[in-house]
Amino acid sequence: MTVNIPKPAVRRIALTGLLAAASLSLSACAGMSRREASTVVGATAGAVVGGVVTGTTTGAALGAAAGGVIGNEVSKRR
Repeated sequence: MTVNIPKPAVRRIALTGLLAAASLSLSACAGMSRREASTVVGATAGAVVGGVVTGTTTGAALGAAAGGVIGNEVSKRR
C-alpha cells in the first residue's frame, strides 16, 4: 500500500524538523563559555569538512578532533 503525500507537505514537514533541530542545537550552547562554544563549533565544522572531503566516518572523526583543537586554540587568543 502506498500513500500519496503531496510534495509541499513533505517540504513543510522537513522544514519544520530542520528549524526545530536548529533551535535546539543553538539553545544547547546558551550555558557554555566562549571557549567551550568555540571548541564545539570547530569540532562540528571539522567533522563536516572531514566527512565531505574523505567520504568516510574516520575522516569525519579526525576532522572533528582537529577542528575542536583549532576552535579551542582560537578562543584562547580572544
